[in-house]
Amino acid sequence: MSSEAVRLGVDIGGTFTDVVLERGDDSFSSKVLTTYTAPEDAILEGIQQVLAKASLSPGDVSVIIHGTTLATNALIERRGAKTALITTQGFRDVIEMRSESRFEQYDLNLVLPDPLISRGHRFTLVERIGANGQTLKPIDRAEVEQLAAQIAAGGYESVAVGLIHSYVDSRHEELVREVLLAHLPDLSVSISSEVSPQMREFERFNTVCANAYVKPLMKAYLDRLVQRLSEIGTHCPVFMMHSGGGIISLDSASEFPVRLVESGPAGGAIFAADVAARYGIKSALSFDMGGTTAKICLIKDHTPKTSNSFEVARTYRFKKGSGMPISIPVIEMVEIGAGGGSLAHIDSLQQIRVGPESAGSEPGPACYQQGGARPAVTDADLILGRLDPDDFAGGSIKLSTKCSALAVEQQIGRPLGLDQTTAAFGISEVVNENMANAARVHAVENGEDLSGFTMIAFGGAAPLHAGRLCEKLGIQRLMVPPGAGVGSAIGFLRAAFSFEATRSTYLRLSAYDAGVAKTVLGELAQEAEVFVRSCDKDSLLLYERKAFMRFVGQGWEIPVTVTEADAAEPDGKGIKDRFETAYKALFGRTVEGLDIEVTSWSVRVSTPVPAVERSEVVSARGKAESSIRRPIYDPVGGQFEEAAVIERTALTPGKATAGPAVIVESETSIIVPVGFEAVMQSDGCLLLSRGASADPAGALKEAVS
Repeated sequence: MSSEAVRLGVDIGGTFTDVVLERGDDSFSSKVLTTYTAPEDAILEGIQQVLAKASLSPGDVSVIIHGTTLATNALIERRGAKTALITTQGFRDVIEMRSESRFEQYDLNLVLPDPLISRGHRFTLVERIGANGQTLKPIDRAEVEQLAAQIAAGGYESVAVGLIHSYVDSRHEELVREVLLAHLPDLSVSISSEVSPQMREFERFNTVCANAYVKPLMKAYLDRLVQRLSEIGTHCPVFMMHSGGGIISLDSASEFPVRLVESGPAGGAIFAADVAARYGIKSALSFDMGGTTAKICLIKDHTPKTSNSFEVARTYRFKKGSGMPISIPVIEMVEIGAGGGSLAHIDSLQQIRVGPESAGSEPGPACYQQGGARPAVTDADLILGRLDPDDFAGGSIKLSTKCSALAVEQQIGRPLGLDQTTAAFGISEVVNENMANAARVHAVENGEDLSGFTMIAFGGAAPLHAGRLCEKLGIQRLMVPPGAGVGSAIGFLRAAFSFEATRSTYLRLSAYDAGVAKTVLGELAQEAEVFVRSCDKDSLLLYERKAFMRFVGQGWEIPVTVTEADAAEPDGKGIKDRFETAYKALFGRTVEGLDIEVTSWSVRVSTPVPAVERSEVVSARGKAESSIRRPIYDPVGGQFEEAAVIERTALTPGKATAGPAVIVESETSIIVPVGFEAVMQSDGCLLLSRGASADPAGALKEAVS
């Protein structure tokens, strides 16, 4: 047995499954292709690989922290359980009517996304709770029992229960669950008052439907995973990363799988925040580009930006409003179909488009030689010299430049009259511009100017594209941490056990009731504590309280951090002052003469994480030498340039190299573009800065606290 704790982070992505093992200061990683039919197969293969590298056995593993895209993929691909929705009479079509807003205002042929549960599988009950919690129509148990017989006859595996205003009074939903389980004990039941106790029935109903839809699938998968781990001799605890950036137990994950929808990307944001904290970077842009998607997240003061809602499975050019709204606490990020496996095509206007469709791991890009015939971003990167065909994924996958060239020429080059290089460059530039546009919009929506940010890039494909993205966004500094290719899995090992409980309880500040605020925050704290204590029974607990507030008449709220002292002030002055400060930071001014209201509250309970060890920025002191060269396409010069190829492991602190250069490692390659200089830091991070007379250390020091 190992004398030190052996911790595993496991991330299932759309193309690769990443496994990271940490034991003390030692770290080992592996990257294997995701196995869609049985995702646990790839996990076990990756675990065996890292254990072999570390000379350990399965029984040495102390804990596994896991994040997965399985819930997301099930929603996108509509591959969940046969699910029914039970709702209040008159609200059967809420999930189909949506909010009646048009996400593409001038498209006369606009088609709204199909609801997750079709009309024939939606049932109603004659009952009604009022907005203030009063019972307007009592629920009839006999009617629920009749409905249970219909559910049984329909052969449903799972049921979502979403009754109007149940976030104020949950008794009707609880009765429905009680009756259903009394008649059908094996039925999976999700109630909205537990999954998402927040106002706005469309978002709440859709969230509970999503939870019910993926619940049987996720429970079966997690049960299989634990069984397979046990079979190889790994009997350690397994925890799950949730969308809010914390860790929960398997039981909680099985009950609320919708909380796992953004678990992988959340781990990446935690990873980037950890890097930002080590260097004291106040404003960072997390850029995570894998095989299927790219994720961009704003990190301020070493903390990822969070939200209480987001969308998955956007169907219309990834436009906001075209997907499924999910009302749960989540690390806020923009996600677009721009990964190494994203497929390129020509649209009706004879323009190159990339994504959102992905080749995934089966069949993968054309260069994988597994039957893929359409060009992906990885094929373009290979043609442009950014990848070594003999050393991809640590040499575990051999790439075919010939297959890439054939796919690019047939699908893009020949139809547009472009040579192979220009066609590949077109694919690369389109995907880079897609990501840059997404980052610009996300920054503007949050009132930020990216020119003062430091980009932190990770994921298998991000270091290939990050330099070009910095050029497009006007960002001067780029950090590529060690283990960047498996960044999300590393992030899992940096996260705290945490849970955020939310509830809609309405209060106007003109009639503020400190007693109500204190009661709600106390009950939410107790609820969140239960989830955290199911993972960690002894650690000190930390509390973060928020109120979601707006001016009366507005349609959306902003989160405002509050303290118990703020909430206890009889006139609500403390909460009001914090809201106005936050509102001014976002919009430049407040709105005079309007009352302010709180619509929802949340309490996040977490365990402490070890304080990061601060790293001092190392200036260049010596040039990295390499006798190996290969041609890499320079997008600015429009031609291939001879670039130095340097092993990352050969770089010592202070060693620098100017672009064009490629710094290679087992999981990815870092492209140092023309005009950039890369300097190795003492903790293994690479700091790239651009500008003719750029001083990487000085440039970064200006941006840190």
